[in-house]
Parts: sequence; C-alpha cells; structure tokens
Amino acid sequence: MQDRLFDFGTGQWLIDKHDPALRLIFYTAPKWLVGVFGLYLLVSLARTFRQGGPRADRRRLLFMILCLAIVPIILSGSKNFTNVYCPWDVNRYGGTAPYVKLFESYPEGYEHAGGRPKCFPAGHSSGGFALMGLYYFRRRRTHRFAGLCLGLASGWAMGGYQMLKGAHYLSHTVASMLIAWLIIVALRGMVEPS
Repeated sequence: MQDRLFDFGTGQWLIDKHDPALRLIFYTAPKWLVGVFGLYLLVSLARTFRQGGPRADRRRLLFMILCLAIVPIILSGSKNFTNVYCPWDVNRYGGTAPYVKLFESYPEGYEHAGGRPKCFPAGHSSGGFALMGLYYFRRRRTHRFAGLCLGLASGWAMGGYQMLKGAHYLSHTVASMLIAWLIIVALRGMVEPS
C-alpha cells in the first residue's frame, strides 16, 4: 500500500509534509477542535454539579471526556515501546532505517540513529478515533450512528493525511482505530454512560 503513496522516481510522497495549508487542515485544526470539544464537555460537566443535573448526564459527560483523554494518551504512549519506524525513515522510501515489522528484531549490529523509533501505532489519528465514543454518548439510535461516523471520518482523515505524507503505514492507522474502539468499549463498561 505505501508504495502507491510514494513516487520512487522523485523520492517524494503524495503530500509534502511541509505544506502549511494541509498541515493546518489535517494536523493542527483537528487537534484544536478535539481539544475545544473536550473543554466544552468539562465545562458542561462542571455545570451539572453546580446546577444539580441528573447523574446520567454526568456519567455521559464523564465518559466522553475520558474517551478524549485516555484514547490518545494510551495510543501515543504505546509508541514508546513498539520500536517501529515511520515509512519516511525506512531505506525503501529514502530513509536510513531497515524495514522491521512489529515484534521483529532489527538486524544484528544495527544502531538507531537519533534514538529508538516511535511510530506505531498512529498517535495523531487517535484524537479523531476517540470521537467514536460519541456512539455511546448519544441516546438516539440515529445520533449514535452519526457519532460513530464522525469519529471514523475524523480518525481516517487525520490518519490518511499522515499516510499520504509518509508518517504512517495503513496498518498503523487500522491498529489505532481498533485499539481506540477497544478502549472506548472498556470505558463504557466502567462508566456506563447510557
């Protein structure tokens, strides 16, 4: 898959990682929007205590806040242990590192230049995938489906941008989506927002 996103003739990815407009649209703005949504939820939760709102509303708000916080923390934090390079670091795509899959060893004698690699799973898309928690946050069935679609679309837009510029493989984004969903389901079992 990654070969289709890289031009071997020019040594360039489909998207220039230094393009400021694309970075704003697919990297910076989504992070800010998720952060603003999280802040809105925190304020809403605080208001339920001040105004004596129903406990069910508090649990729903707490659940969504936890999704927005814990999914990115776990996914981004796990990058410190997986020891996987990004595509742009791999020698096949103009980098200097060998391609090694998750749980495989690096060639004997290979030394990581600049420290251990931290590319798997895809951390950037985790903020978008955390929005899949809207599925359990909403009460009406049609709203639940819309919330799930928003989370999937956000995560894949953010992850797709990273893949198109060589920052992640497709498997990194798929893994992030699946792990995010498992975390959300676990949080639902602990907080029971519905």
